[in-house]
Amino acid sequence: MQIQENISLKPYNTFHINATARYFTKFSSLQELGEVFDFDSLQNEVPVLVLGGGSNILLTHDYRGLVAINEMHGIEVLSQDSKHVYVRAAAGENWHKFVLFCIENYFAGVENLSLIPGSVGASPMQNIGAYGVEIKDVFYELEAYNIKENKLRTFSAKDCRFGYRESIFKRKYKGKFVITSVTFKLKKHPVFNTSYGAIQQELDKMGVKDLSIAAISKAVINIRESKLPDPNITGNAGSFFKNPTIPKDQFERLQAEFPGIIGFSAKHDTVKVAAGWLIEQCGWKGYRKGDVGCHEKQALVLVNYGNANGIDIYDLSTQIMHSVENKFGIMLEREVNVI
Repeated sequence: MQIQENISLKPYNTFHINATARYFTKFSSLQELGEVFDFDSLQNEVPVLVLGGGSNILLTHDYRGLVAINEMHGIEVLSQDSKHVYVRAAAGENWHKFVLFCIENYFAGVENLSLIPGSVGASPMQNIGAYGVEIKDVFYELEAYNIKENKLRTFSAKDCRFGYRESIFKRKYKGKFVITSVTFKLKKHPVFNTSYGAIQQELDKMGVKDLSIAAISKAVINIRESKLPDPNITGNAGSFFKNPTIPKDQFERLQAEFPGIIGFSAKHDTVKVAAGWLIEQCGWKGYRKGDVGCHEKQALVLVNYGNANGIDIYDLSTQIMHSVENKFGIMLEREVNVI
């Protein structure tokens, strides 16, 4: 393991924030991962930040500890039966490349999650989801490195305590484990999910006659590319805020005042409200000040048009949260991890 000092993190986060890491390294094996935390102990317990694709973080300052980039790679089929195939992917694998691997091999279940930026290791941590599918729907188990005990632990779906863009690794075990691999339970015989968003409309536009996971993946890619900025070109972390869940009676009161409000029935007599609609109604969609803004096609996406810093973006998110609360009485929650 090689340690570098005072390295820019701009290439390692999709917001393209030019923060600096006091120490910097990469690891590609369990042995090297152990060495990362040996360095931690040797340097009087400097903080360690492990990054995968850097697609769901906002760096608001230089990092005074060690930033370690997860470059653990590999995809393998572990086992299969008449209905399912179990595929394990190393945490450092690019998520979209993993999805394409599954599609090429006719493994169904993740096609609706095409083109989501980030790594495989981040997918269960965030319980990523899109177009009617979440990681918990295809998850089997994961392995994670226990930092304190210097050993691997296996987590089942129940152990992970998945919620809406949530898992135990974002709360109770934050900073205590490093996910090293994820095993997915995928279908040999697909159950197509085309009811969410504009997937069916896009499939019709594509002229698809024989539905397939490849066609759904392409439709999702087309939709995402049409309305979301490419993080390789414009700095962003995808959806910055979660869709808030509120009591049904509160939603009905808001609906009486704002007939156009968008909401979907959720568990326990609640309604999940479209955060993008709330933000747009407050006038933020397309807003720009200097190099910071709210994307012109999707109000949920905050963007760095050039040389914005993390504080600029964080301050804009705070202004948006306050305006939504003042107008609708709903407090938005950031989905992005602020560091």
